[in-house]
Amino acid sequence: MFAKYQSCFSCKARYKPSARIFRCIKCNGSLLLVYDSLPQKNAVRSLAFAHTRPHHWKYWMFYPVRRERAITMEEGGTPLLQSKAYANVLFKYEGANATGSFKDRGSTVEITHAKELGAHSVVCASTGNMGASVAAYASRARINVEVWLPTRTSGVKINQIKAYGAEVKRYGRTYNETLEKTFELAREGAYLAGDYAYRLEGQKSVAFEIADQLHWHVPDHIVVPVGMGTLAFATYKAFAELRALGVTRHVPKLVVVQAAGCAPLVKAFESGADVIEQVKRPKTVASAIDRDMPNYGHEVLHALKKTGGRAVAVTDAQILKAQKALGKEGIYAEPGAAASYAGALKMKLDGSVVCVITGSGLKDPFAGLPRRGS
Repeated sequence: MFAKYQSCFSCKARYKPSARIFRCIKCNGSLLLVYDSLPQKNAVRSLAFAHTRPHHWKYWMFYPVRRERAITMEEGGTPLLQSKAYANVLFKYEGANATGSFKDRGSTVEITHAKELGAHSVVCASTGNMGASVAAYASRARINVEVWLPTRTSGVKINQIKAYGAEVKRYGRTYNETLEKTFELAREGAYLAGDYAYRLEGQKSVAFEIADQLHWHVPDHIVVPVGMGTLAFATYKAFAELRALGVTRHVPKLVVVQAAGCAPLVKAFESGADVIEQVKRPKTVASAIDRDMPNYGHEVLHALKKTGGRAVAVTDAQILKAQKALGKEGIYAEPGAAASYAGALKMKLDGSVVCVITGSGLKDPFAGLPRRGS
């Protein structure tokens, strides 16, 4: 483990890498892990690294936990598929992970950390996908888990969470209301799983695999759907780390996509504002990215500026159209996952493009269908 310390994105305060904190104590800013680059560089230059197939734990030197203690379900190693409709577009299909979404990459690192700390219980706020992933990994780690969900969460996603043995609680209309409830429980001693530093570190492996699968030639654009912004910023952080070590030559332009009915980050980007305004009544068919306030919003704005990237909002109709188009590519994606392709189609990007398709369509199979009796 080569992590040196945790650093606050906002005030730059430093904490021990293993400190059981989830936000900066001084300013409540997000925390980022900082590493010792020399041993990282030696590890990625080894023959063992060169001859290992792309999968999540191949990149252990970029995570703040010990790989020999990993709580894992062989996450990662997901396919990078060439589009049949557009020669310049590739799809990174995350529905192939154990619980059906990219969340498993963060959960394996996060729950490994919880196990290292000796946690006996985990609490997590979710709209479904993260809850299922945390429940699965916590169950394998023999840690009790409570998943707190907004009242309008999909029944299909609730069933998956319960199947892993988690206790399901309902609170609040929006994700952020639910999130506040889990903060209270964390203060009582439970380990707080969610969009924090250790999950962000695990989600970097999407970018590591893309670079590896392209023989370390990174694409011109990488398109990511955004709810909380964790995956988008993790993607930027991963490519920045690879460039700093000399593994790759540049960082791709980051393109982030939100649903038009819930697009606070896009609004801030388009107006050039430094403050992101919370959406009062978010509404979209894409439940996986239905977030009234992105946890890593300011970090994503920073990444967009650094890469010359862009932010775009797509309508539910455009999302569902992209979902159907992905079906013709042999990919079944839930609406939130299809949003990245909807954004790419809307923007008509030049150069090489990788769309991260974040979850399986089995996650939300009834989304967009007319309700009975309508």
